[in-house]
Amino acid sequence: MTALRAVAAVDLGATSGRVMIGRVGDATLELEEVSRFPNGPVERADGWHWDIEALWAHVRAGLAEAMRREPRIESIGIDSWAVDYGLLRDGQLLAEPFHYRDARTAHGVEAVHGSVPFEELHRRNGLQFLPFTTMYQYAADPRIGEAETSLLIPDLFAQRLTGRAVTERTNASTTGLLDVRTGEWDADLVATLGLPASVLPPLVDPGETIGTTSAELGAVPVVAVGSHDTASAVVAVPLSTPGAAYVSCGTWGLVGLELPEPIVTDAARAAGFTNEGGVDGRVRFLHNVTGLWLLSETVRAWEEEDGAAIDLPALLARAASVPSPARLFDTDDPSLAAPGDMPARIAALLGGDRPSRSFRPMFARIIVESIAEAFARAVRTAGALASREVDVIHLVGGGARNALLCRATADRAGVPVLAGPVEATALGNVLVQARALGCFGAGASLEDLRARVARAYPPLRYDPRP
Repeated sequence: MTALRAVAAVDLGATSGRVMIGRVGDATLELEEVSRFPNGPVERADGWHWDIEALWAHVRAGLAEAMRREPRIESIGIDSWAVDYGLLRDGQLLAEPFHYRDARTAHGVEAVHGSVPFEELHRRNGLQFLPFTTMYQYAADPRIGEAETSLLIPDLFAQRLTGRAVTERTNASTTGLLDVRTGEWDADLVATLGLPASVLPPLVDPGETIGTTSAELGAVPVVAVGSHDTASAVVAVPLSTPGAAYVSCGTWGLVGLELPEPIVTDAARAAGFTNEGGVDGRVRFLHNVTGLWLLSETVRAWEEEDGAAIDLPALLARAASVPSPARLFDTDDPSLAAPGDMPARIAALLGGDRPSRSFRPMFARIIVESIAEAFARAVRTAGALASREVDVIHLVGGGARNALLCRATADRAGVPVLAGPVEATALGNVLVQARALGCFGAGASLEDLRARVARAYPPLRYDPRP
């Protein structure tokens, strides 16, 4: 490979999305942000949804601009958050996709566990209990019987681009309906839950070509990547030792290890660990920790209260200068699950009143330290369950920019934190496309891809303080 090769990465997060151009060469791995746009829940009469048409318009516009800037783009890859879906009939959505934080999922949990106890579910799908897992959403969705197919968010956009309806396997592993050992749809479980098997599309693996875009976008191949954003992020984690753990930190903190086989023991189930599919058949053995959404929701509430924007870097700098808090809170407390007045709900867990303006730096410090403590606890548990001694934590994603979080995680875990790359998800998306295009020659492994990341984006090291 001598000439630069270019691909487009669509990376959709729960609070924002972006379209990136990725360029790959012998000594080059770089991203160019083409567009960035907001995303988030919208409240309708029947609950919380995603404004999927607005998101689709942003994606199309971003891809068009990417093609204008870089005519050499050879493929497109799409990743997003997990579990949410759109129901289609005659190729059209029946309704706006629900947001995973909508309260309707409680009815689905009751229905599913009434048919199959959680202990058996964990043995079959390997997932931790999360009330918004797709199977619970399906069980609470009265329109699923009307649908011809159900597509997870990245697959929905791939279908709009190519006309082909498939489900990429790493994201399918988050639905609760994939057999953790075979990586195929669990037909017996689907039947037991009374769900229509006909809505589950054929599965594809990262690196497979889904189809080709219309001539309007230049007839460009759409290549399946690790379409669950964490699967793409883990591709770009430059794991430096056999005992390395990772934290993919944004709205959520996905904390765990990459393993060759799932762990579906009673201890793993009790600890709330999940086994999700990774690229190249790897297993992402991890725990979902509520991440920087707690901070962003708190800041959003303060901005609404003040009627003015808050300088987050300045707030975090002030937070770093105050004493370490004596009291923390459980970041996974159910009271923090829904959008709303986050400062008041966190204050209630701490046994105090809604914070005053003067207390905001300390309150921000409490939030960051509580997230760091949850990360450290999950890392220790992952190591114990997998019989691995964790000696370093790679923290990637937006959280890698947060020096206070990185340092607090190192201090609380007692091992170094290597921060970066920030854009791990987009990089993983780009690298899987580039490998599929043959950019790295035959047989390039995940380790080969990660070595490229480490050279192009050397991480920032935070050593634990005594």
